[in-house]
Amino acid sequence: MAEVRHVTSDVLHLTLVHPLRPTLPRWTAGAHVDLRLPDGRIRQYSLCGDPADCSRYEVAIKREAEGRGGSRWVHESAASEAILHVSAPRNNFELAATAYRHVLVAGGIGVTPVVAMARSLKAAQADFEVHFCVPSEDRAPLLPELRDICGSRLSVWSSADQRRFDPRLLGSPRDGTHVYACGPQSLSAAVEAALTQAEWPASQVHVEAFQATADENFKPEPFDVHIASTGQILHVPADRSLLDVLRTNGFEIRASCEAGVCGSCECGYRSGSVIHRDKVLPLSKRQDRIMPCVSRARLEMTLDL
Repeated sequence: MAEVRHVTSDVLHLTLVHPLRPTLPRWTAGAHVDLRLPDGRIRQYSLCGDPADCSRYEVAIKREAEGRGGSRWVHESAASEAILHVSAPRNNFELAATAYRHVLVAGGIGVTPVVAMARSLKAAQADFEVHFCVPSEDRAPLLPELRDICGSRLSVWSSADQRRFDPRLLGSPRDGTHVYACGPQSLSAAVEAALTQAEWPASQVHVEAFQATADENFKPEPFDVHIASTGQILHVPADRSLLDVLRTNGFEIRASCEAGVCGSCECGYRSGSVIHRDKVLPLSKRQDRIMPCVSRARLEMTLDL
């Protein structure tokens, strides 16, 4: 790492550079990287720097007291001289190439990909606006950077100032306008609900999730999986994931979050009634792609493995 600094009391900003190479793989706004911690844990963090600068990656990590321990390790152990293993960037939250106008909605640490998006849109002289929802301005990560990028195109909604963002303000759908939301599940759900009620086309609404949507009423059922390349039939019990069963039977499928939000375990299927439970795949890919870490099938399916 080249630099470690606090941007708020609970958010740490890391600047990552390669110890030998002057440039890193290119990336686009909305992308994230996997950070492999010393104990083998892998965590995903959105890139918040400048996509035009390939000399460094920048991430901002909020300390989550109730999380799985990754952010706690970073806050307690990361130092500028530390060596961390970082994956090449992947993007499940890209800016729509055909959009004429972009409306970006961020909540808390969900601002990280939005900062990179705003940088790219400003550089392209695109039409955009940003809504940033925060508990208070002194606890708003990357707010100075965002103000510098956006100017009057930024609206800050602070609970401390009794200013709360109402997604209904986004109004009715407009041709060429796309909405992007990233933040706590409550914010993303409110944006999706408001836009659905206003009859926005799903293709114009993009949401980046931190975790899969909880569904307390979902009851997993067992199913069988046919492997197209070998003819094997594998049984997936109700209490195990498809990814777990595939790994047990020798299929080396790369996975990271195992919660349906990072996209790393994506694979194809040929037939079957699939129950998609991830927050990554767009509708256009769900007819033949699946995230085996969380998604399942009714009775049986054929995997393109």
